Amino acid sequence: MSGDGYHHGNLRHVIMAAAVEAIAESGPATWSLRELARRAGVSHAAPAHHFGDKTGLLTAVAAEGYTLFADALEAAGGDLHDVGLAYVRFAAGHRAHFEVMFTPALYRGDDPGLSAARARAGRVLAEGVRDVSAGRPEDGRTAAIAAWSIVHGFSHLWLSGALPPALGDDPVAAAGPVIRLLFER
Repeated sequence: MSGDGYHHGNLRHVIMAAAVEAIAESGPATWSLRELARRAGVSHAAPAHHFGDKTGLLTAVAAEGYTLFADALEAAGGDLHDVGLAYVRFAAGHRAHFEVMFTPALYRGDDPGLSAARARAGRVLAEGVRDVSAGRPEDGRTAAIAAWSIVHGFSHLWLSGALPPALGDDPVAAAGPVIRLLFER
């Protein structure tokens, strides 16, 4: 390998970016660490050195995804409708992360970084639901699961191409009325 191909400023980041690109192209299962190293222009040992194995790399991708996800949800503010739209926007804009994040068999769920990022995202979603279940604390958990199911289900249906083409090509615009209808007060 030439010296130019091996020296990267942030090797871990380069490998993760190559993994996200590979997942976006063909899913999380079809590539090997060796192929990923070739794609990233790094030594074949670099991915294993930084992540241990493919599961370790996918754990890092999921943790990064949950961090980006929490950032996106927080930026939406406290309104449940806006948080729901941010959820759909994230899924459409970070498809590879989204796919890994919500396929727990791909990663180590007990990883501390992943657990912290996932918990943060969960707190943001829970905060948005509090307004919907205000005055009915017994409904808080049910409302949270309902809200999550709606936005996650819509996102998954959008990404899989299962929704009617008449909805257009903007997932956020298509999700808006669905979220509004189901959570109007």
